[in-house]
Amino acid sequence: MTESFRRSGEYESYDSYGNPYQGAQQQHVSPVNPEWPPPPVQPPVQPTALLAEPAAAAPAPKKRARGPLALLAAVAIVAAAIGGGTAYAFQELAGNDTAASSSTSTNVVPAGKKGDVATIAAAVSPSVVEVSATLSNGSSTGSGVIITSNGEIVTNNHVISGASSIKVTTSSGKSYTAKVVGTDSKKDLALIKLEGASGLKAATLGNSSGVQVGDTVVAIGSPEGLSGTVTSGIVSALNRDVTVSTDESQSQSQQGQGGGNGQWPFSFGGQQFNGDTGSSTTTYKAIQTDASLNPGNSGGALIDAAGNIIGINSAMYSASSSSGSGSSDAGSVGLGFAIPINTVKSDLATLRSGSTS
Repeated sequence: MTESFRRSGEYESYDSYGNPYQGAQQQHVSPVNPEWPPPPVQPPVQPTALLAEPAAAAPAPKKRARGPLALLAAVAIVAAAIGGGTAYAFQELAGNDTAASSSTSTNVVPAGKKGDVATIAAAVSPSVVEVSATLSNGSSTGSGVIITSNGEIVTNNHVISGASSIKVTTSSGKSYTAKVVGTDSKKDLALIKLEGASGLKAATLGNSSGVQVGDTVVAIGSPEGLSGTVTSGIVSALNRDVTVSTDESQSQSQQGQGGGNGQWPFSFGGQQFNGDTGSSTTTYKAIQTDASLNPGNSGGALIDAAGNIIGINSAMYSASSSSGSGSSDAGSVGLGFAIPINTVKSDLATLRSGSTS
């Protein structure tokens, strides 16, 4: 009879509740018959592998939040791009007249040098020229202000009125031939254009509505052919009604025959100065200054403390014209008048259109 038997440790031990004792392990029993083939070798199964859940897809890396500095830099870049585009669009709409659209907020001279005559003169003198006109009965000498780099120049109408040819000399001594673009005798303004000019230094046109009595001013022009002459003073008064002649023959007569020492005749306060204004006249509001103005300053620049052009010098009183004194007594007595630059800017479109009123 065949007997079955168990070896020690062949079965697990259980407690009274039917649970295996700690550490008990089930043992595999090898067959007694050695002729049986051994079972195939199986890799050990890890319990944790059976219990583990499928691996979840790795989450996409979170985008790092931008710090305050990065955000500010991005905003600055966008603002600069928008601002640059706006400025470019404005220049495209306004043409090359950036100087004509400037205001008194512009500092042509460094803020620390504001009001310094030497600094103002150095900055603005390259933008002021001498204008020589050949007339049928003589010649006329005055000044002008460069307003574009390609040679547009504002001057007084009476400086070039009736001219058969015009020559302009810059502060560097270079000479150009100029042609009249447009004139406005009622405002005593003219626009001329240099032939073959480029790279000139245009003046910055300010805002004459911001000028106050007592403000420091500098005048630059070519009195008596002395180009680049600089004088200084203050604004003595505003909105002075100055009456000047609009008659070309009258102006040529005064200039050609030496009436009023070649100065443009004007009247003020019921009196006539520097010659007879004739019957055809026009009146405009002028800035009065005590900066010394003499024959040849007409058409030149009246400049504020920051280096902006606030007026075009147009008339000056000479004691010799009314007192009959000798030429040795001729000259400025501190009564000069300038056309406000806002009047000039408002007239530029008309002048550029070729008007000859």
